[in-house]
Amino acid sequence: MNETSATRGADARAPANWNQAVGLDLVLDELAYGVAVASAAGELLHANHAARHELGAERALWVHHGRLQAHSGGDVRTLMDALARAAGGRRSLVTLSAKRGSPLTLAAVPVGRPDAGQTQAALLFARPCVCESLMLCFFARSHSLTSAEETVLGILCQGYSAPQTARQLKVAVSTVRSHVRSLCAKTRSSGVRDLVSRVAMLPPVAPTLMSGPTH
Repeated sequence: MNETSATRGADARAPANWNQAVGLDLVLDELAYGVAVASAAGELLHANHAARHELGAERALWVHHGRLQAHSGGDVRTLMDALARAAGGRRSLVTLSAKRGSPLTLAAVPVGRPDAGQTQAALLFARPCVCESLMLCFFARSHSLTSAEETVLGILCQGYSAPQTARQLKVAVSTVRSHVRSLCAKTRSSGVRDLVSRVAMLPPVAPTLMSGPTH
């Protein structure tokens, strides 16, 4: 092994004062996406902050006596099939119905070592909205947006047009279009679609959430 390879190998190792388990938990808690780990039988083994928030709301998925639950028998079967496929080393995408709001889409992916019989499922939750408030705040601050421009951008990111945004804010459409021109100039975007796309692709930093109990 040459010196460069050896150096790269050393750089890849965690420092002695890095507690990998605790460190990764802290990182996962900063994600806007919910991430949970479950056994093939549906036992919840771990959930990050965003996942605990979703589970605590009991919209589409929750925990009872340590096991994941869903609203209908069909949803339970869908979930258990996804966990079983993950235990077998296969990935799947499933959607569960919700008591309120949009259905919950989950990706079930295998984690662990199948050869050692230790495969579990990582459930990756869909992000609840295109742009979290904290991400939008970061974006606005880094591009020196005014509070009015940030407000307009937040509404546009929800899929509203300029006239609809104007109605929400009770201002003239020309005012909103003036803000849009300024937004595009400051962010070097070619138009609203490009601007919203850039915001949608921001790093998924979670806002501060108050998670309920997961039972």
